[in-house]
Amino acid sequence: MIDFYYHPTPNPSKVALFLEEAEIDYQLIPIDTSRGEQHTPAYRAINPNGKVPALTDGDVTLFDSSAILLYLGEKTGRFMGDPSPESQAELMSWMMLIGTGVGPFTGQAIHFKHYAPKPNDYALHRYVFEAERHWDLIDQRLATRHYMMGEHYTIVDMSLWGWCRGIDYLMGDAGWVRFPNVKRLYDELNSRPAAQRANALRTRHAFKTELDDETKASLFQHGQLAA
Repeated sequence: MIDFYYHPTPNPSKVALFLEEAEIDYQLIPIDTSRGEQHTPAYRAINPNGKVPALTDGDVTLFDSSAILLYLGEKTGRFMGDPSPESQAELMSWMMLIGTGVGPFTGQAIHFKHYAPKPNDYALHRYVFEAERHWDLIDQRLATRHYMMGEHYTIVDMSLWGWCRGIDYLMGDAGWVRFPNVKRLYDELNSRPAAQRANALRTRHAFKTELDDETKASLFQHGQLAA
C-alpha cells in the first residue's frame, strides 16, 4: 500500500491527480503545514526537507513531487508519453522546467505579493517577472499542441495542473486573459473525474486556514530566524 503525505497545495495536488488518474490504491496521510506537522521528527524521517508531499511504497521513499510523478509513471507504465529517446528527453526537460522554474517562481511571487513585509518592490518585481516569463513559455508551447507533449496526456500536464491555480492567486482574471492556452488546458483537466476527485481530497481533513502567528512561524521560518 502506498502512503501519500498530503496537503492541499500545488505540489501534493499534482501527485494526487496521478494517483486518481491511475486508480492506484493509497492511504492519504494529511500533513497540516499551518500547524507545523511537516517539522515533526516523525515526518522529517520521511522527508528531510520538511515539505509536502512525500510518498512511501514499501521500502521506497520519495519526497519531491517531480520525483514522485516520475516514479509512479515508471512503476505503472502510464502517462509517460512517447517512449522514444527524443520524446522522453523532451518530457524530462519540461518536467524539470515546471519543477525548478514555474513552481518556485510562481510560489515566491505569491509570497512577496501577499505575505512578505513591505516595502519589497525589487523582490516582488523580480519574482513576478520570472513567473510571468515561465508561464509565457508554457502558453506558447500549448498554442501549438493539445497537451504539453502533443497528443499524449502525461505527467508534465499533471505537474502543470498543480500550479495553474497560482496564476489566479497571483494575477487574477488578467492572468487567464494573458495565458489563454494554459487556461484551456487547465479547464479541460479540471473537467476530468480524476481531477475532481483529487480536488475533493482537501475536504477530507480540517486543514487550518487561518494566517495567525502559529501559521506564520510554521510556514515562514526565515522570519523567526530574522527576529
